[in-house]
Amino acid sequence: MKGTDGREMCKEFPEGYYRVCALGGMLSAGTTHLVITPLDVLKVNMQVHPIKYSSISTSFTTLLREQGPSAFWRGCGGKFFGYGMQGACRFGLYEYFKEVHSNVLGEQNKSLVFFVSSASAEVIANVALCPFEAIKVRVQAQPHFAKGLADGFPKIYLSEGIHGFYRGLIPLWGRNLPFSMVMFSTFEYSVDFLYRRVIQARKEDCTKAQQLGVTCLAGYAAGSVASVISNPADNIVSSLYNKKANSLQQAYEWTC
Repeated sequence: MKGTDGREMCKEFPEGYYRVCALGGMLSAGTTHLVITPLDVLKVNMQVHPIKYSSISTSFTTLLREQGPSAFWRGCGGKFFGYGMQGACRFGLYEYFKEVHSNVLGEQNKSLVFFVSSASAEVIANVALCPFEAIKVRVQAQPHFAKGLADGFPKIYLSEGIHGFYRGLIPLWGRNLPFSMVMFSTFEYSVDFLYRRVIQARKEDCTKAQQLGVTCLAGYAAGSVASVISNPADNIVSSLYNKKANSLQQAYEWTC
């Protein structure tokens, strides 16, 4: 089945292809999220304590003054392992589901294949992420809650049981399902646009440097568009995990 750039959307992949996709997704997502942990700490505190942390500059100076430089790396373990697990499922399963759904839906339904495949993968990916996200958000917004994963896991389990790890699963799906669906479809069509209209050559005829450039540009565009769409649900996730709200309705009202 042909993709948007004229290539076969799904073909016979060599053995181990999906494992390579999963490993690549795990390393890239885990490492990327680890590097941006300081920004995530600022974001979470601005979402949970909007009066105290009203802007990026005041959040930075207040956290630095009250908790020191180490505060900006709170939750780094949850970021690396949680989003690593999510990345493995998201990218590995997307490729798998894209093959499965393309065989069912046919060549004329490329957009639907991208949407359904990314959504299928993301549902599973967020189940893997959710426990790590629960600990990460608490550790970042409640400095005395726990130091990290090692003491955060038993503390949540003893106080709230399994439900404590998954209380934010539905809003997490609400955040990440649209993100993933928009991201993958935007990426696929951006790649097509760049090869057809900018480079005006098939991928197979381009150099490795050109292929990497196309991937990076398409990935940047896809991530930027998807992040804007998923931001409202991200606020709800933070409020639920930090008990600013006890239900989805309260979380929605609190963030509005």
